[in-house]
Amino acid sequence: MEEEDLVCGLHAVLTALQQHPKRIAAVWISAERVDKRLGEVLEAARTAGVKFHRVPRAKLDELAGGLRHQGVVARLRAAEVGGEGELAGFLKNLPAAPMLLVLDGVQDPHNLGACLRVADATGVRAVILPRDRSAPLSAAARRAASGAAETVPIFQVTNLARALDAMKEAGVWLYGTAEDAPEEIYDTDLAGPMALVLGGEGEGLRRLTRERCDRLIRIPMAGKVESLNVSVAAGVVLYEAVRQRRRSRSV
Repeated sequence: MEEEDLVCGLHAVLTALQQHPKRIAAVWISAERVDKRLGEVLEAARTAGVKFHRVPRAKLDELAGGLRHQGVVARLRAAEVGGEGELAGFLKNLPAAPMLLVLDGVQDPHNLGACLRVADATGVRAVILPRDRSAPLSAAARRAASGAAETVPIFQVTNLARALDAMKEAGVWLYGTAEDAPEEIYDTDLAGPMALVLGGEGEGLRRLTRERCDRLIRIPMAGKVESLNVSVAAGVVLYEAVRQRRRSRSV
């Protein structure tokens, strides 16, 4: 039997039903709740031919294991996460000026989920993670991703340094963020093919990862705090890249 995991929350479950219905094993829905948003989940389950169960809230609380479920929980077969072989094939078919996101050691599942959500919102083509020193794509990560774990291609690689080299060979420039970087993001051309490389909580980029970056850039900080949460940093840099790309198209 395939490994299974949970998806909790209205938006996350609805997105999973709409994007990858064949991966949904079953859906549990609150017997006490009746409203439009829950009705959309029910309709999506019926359309996809997915079995659903009306159960008391106590059962949902038990299934969710403490996660906020908003009256709906789905059991999802293991995510289709690619490895180095799949990444190599993916890199051969990149569109012009793609944006990729590399997370070097993000270990909090909520931060991972938030980064996936930012990646989806900004049009990132794929997220690349190391197999070790990285949060799993768990129910908590999926809940934080609000459906983005089902829409953004994810690759987990055994050797991140080798994967970074493969990206460079494919014509992708690697931009690593570092507090001591000499260049601010607003002075950096982010309109070309790029991968934003972010380090984990507290430690930042590992040495081998940092050495492979083509450029190190930083987000200017005007206050007393020294750094931003990794998902916030991802949003700041990626949206600056989006702004630059829109400006270049309008010129």
